[in-house]
Amino acid sequence: MESIHTLSLPIVNQENACLPLVINAVSKYWAVDLPLAEAIEIAKKYAGVKGSILIEGVELAERYGLSSAILNSSMRELRKMIDMGIPPIVILPGIRDVVQHASLIVGYDEMEKTIFHYIPEPDKIGAIPEEKFDQQWSEDDKLMILLFPSDIMSKIKFENKTKLESNRLCFNAEKLRLQGKVEDALHLLKRALEINPSNSTAACLVAGILNDTNSSDAIKYYKQSIELNPQCYLAYRGLGNYYIKIRDYKNAEKYYTAAVNINPQRFAPIYKNRAITRLEQKKSALAKEDFKKYLELLPDAPDAASIMQAIKES
Repeated sequence: MESIHTLSLPIVNQENACLPLVINAVSKYWAVDLPLAEAIEIAKKYAGVKGSILIEGVELAERYGLSSAILNSSMRELRKMIDMGIPPIVILPGIRDVVQHASLIVGYDEMEKTIFHYIPEPDKIGAIPEEKFDQQWSEDDKLMILLFPSDIMSKIKFENKTKLESNRLCFNAEKLRLQGKVEDALHLLKRALEINPSNSTAACLVAGILNDTNSSDAIKYYKQSIELNPQCYLAYRGLGNYYIKIRDYKNAEKYYTAAVNINPQRFAPIYKNRAITRLEQKKSALAKEDFKKYLELLPDAPDAASIMQAIKES
């Protein structure tokens, strides 16, 4: 039996904040051309927002005939989707100063235990060991976004449809938050938790909104998120951010360290933040190492000059 299972996706180079590359590639795979001009118009609602708004791309694909599902998945299910001819989009950790990103999976190798990522170049795919992929994927609760023609929907057996609804509310809430409609976003997230109390992502997003308003209730929701998913990097980082704001440097350092222990490469600025907590606790040598790590991961950081000065002084 052939050990390598791959899907052939079209090479796509056009993208926009509201039409991410992964959405465009999957849509074209299903012979659906999404209008970039429409995405550009939608993106005007998000002036100043960094990165992609994935749900806007999903909604655009739905308007042009595709169906979607957002689920918490597994390696077994991911392989099953590939075997069914459905290319899954997964949420994975980011690098440098990007905290997370969407990746399109195009295949796997059973013998080599490898997962293949989409690269928009001829005859190219990215490979990652399955164990490493699974570990990284778990940091964001193994979220998977599927786009497919509506007639395929009946062939996919979703075990828990309330989870699908809860996850969709999370993505809709994030869209509202980015539009500045914070109360509406919070309402959707709390509804998502009512529907599925085990939704770690929903708890973490609620905590993030509460953290932005300096509410101590953020702690409860971050800890709920961690209880539901002990690998939730963003919840540990969020707790660090909360505690550094209230100048509880010991706890801030503790939670930043917990996040770094989960994934040391995920988000360069966490090292700068932890360095600050260590400076405030007179841990100069450790702070210096963190500042160095920050610049190692993000050498073109806009504050590189001031960080280098801090290294000299610490």
